[in-house]
Amino acid sequence: MGAPGGGEGLSASVAAPAGDSLVALLFLDLAVVLALGALLGALARRLGQPSVVGEVAAGIALGPSLLGLLPGDPVALLFPPEARPPLAFAAQLGLVLFMFLVGCELDVAELRGAGRVVGAVSAGSVVLPFCLGLGVAALLWPRGGDALALFTAAALSITAFPVLARILAERRMQRTRSGVVALASAAVNDVVAWCALAVVAGIVTARGPWSAVATLAWTAALVLVAVLLVRPLVGWAARAVGGSPRADAVLFAVVVQGLLLFALATTAIGLHAVFGAFLFGAVVPKDALREAAPTLVDRVGGLSSLLLPVFFVVAGLSVDVGGLGWSGAGEALLVLVAACVGKLVGAAGGGLLAGLPARDAAEVGVLMNARGLTELVVLGVGLELGVLDGHLFTVLVVMALVTTAATGPLLTLIARRSGREASALGGVR
Repeated sequence: MGAPGGGEGLSASVAAPAGDSLVALLFLDLAVVLALGALLGALARRLGQPSVVGEVAAGIALGPSLLGLLPGDPVALLFPPEARPPLAFAAQLGLVLFMFLVGCELDVAELRGAGRVVGAVSAGSVVLPFCLGLGVAALLWPRGGDALALFTAAALSITAFPVLARILAERRMQRTRSGVVALASAAVNDVVAWCALAVVAGIVTARGPWSAVATLAWTAALVLVAVLLVRPLVGWAARAVGGSPRADAVLFAVVVQGLLLFALATTAIGLHAVFGAFLFGAVVPKDALREAAPTLVDRVGGLSSLLLPVFFVVAGLSVDVGGLGWSGAGEALLVLVAACVGKLVGAAGGGLLAGLPARDAAEVGVLMNARGLTELVVLGVGLELGVLDGHLFTVLVVMALVTTAATGPLLTLIARRSGREASALGGVR
């Protein structure tokens, strides 16, 4: 360690922590991350925004965009290279837990019963953003290749199903026509978009055409195993321990082990871990688990909420808003316009063609434009796979943040114009 009074010695001691020093630094990092995330998340709710807007802003603030502007390189002092792998692991664990919850919130029976209106809205909210995403990628990043174009298109097609469900609950719109249509359409939308992203991930990680085919074949086999074997096994476990005082603890262990094994399986076959967690959440028998262990999902959600702010910081370390420049700001604006037009026009237009009244179609379009944390998960996958660099990641994060923040005000505007009472959008992730 260098001289106590020298800045150079301080930088060296923090930049290369070892043993107890690294553990102490990680505790400090977690304390700072959780405190700032909670503070800005609460501030976002006070301003009528989803908490995820404030939490993402906290992650960006702790990166080069804000903290990095201060003298002395505080980002390197707080998050040195040695501290980043354990933080990245905590972030990945938070992500797979979150994606399990996303899968749990999907109602497959509801998808099978989707009607003409839901089909039209789903098609419009996927096809138009996908096509616009291909066009934007070809225009802005022509040298990025097919993988970047397909990834951008899939990213623009995402709707944040968990965010949407909470928006509807906060505004008491679950039983309205627009709420029912938007929720069912978002479920269909997310299944299609995640399948498309899985295909893109398989292509990116493949070492050749046959490798890509093998990845997709293994994925199909994993889906069959999940549906035909894992689903009944989890249901049997829930019935076997149902009514026992230890049911919650036993099923919590079963679920966590299952989602981690599925995350491992999709990683092994060339996809990202989040796909496995999502698949496991989608196939587990929700009713049986809820009856045997009513607090199970809340326990997983609590653990996910504790770790997700770490993901925002890990992502924020790759976001440099100040480094975009005028050209990057122009790219972000074009991507934002394409994202909003794709969802608003695609979803609302599909609803109008299927017979929805104009007011309901407008609400559906705004709701389908909510991206939230789900979009950040997608972008994190792209960054990890090497499809996105720091510049493109920053551009798309700006788009995700703005579209999420715009959902509440736009719904309020529609409600005021239609004479409906609009409630504030708070407590939404």
